Amino acid sequence: MINFEEEIKKFSPSLEVEDLEDTIYNQDLTDVADIFVKMIKDNKGK
Repeated sequence: MINFEEEIKKFSPSLEVEDLEDTIYNQDLTDVADIFVKMIKDNKGK
């Protein structure tokens, strides 16, 4: 049987994952909600 407490003690995150996480969070990504908000603002201005 797996001893989860021992496995957690041995765990260390991958360096690639940490680097990727920083890259993703530091980018200003436009999502669908941002596009809808811009479309609504543009339509109200017309």
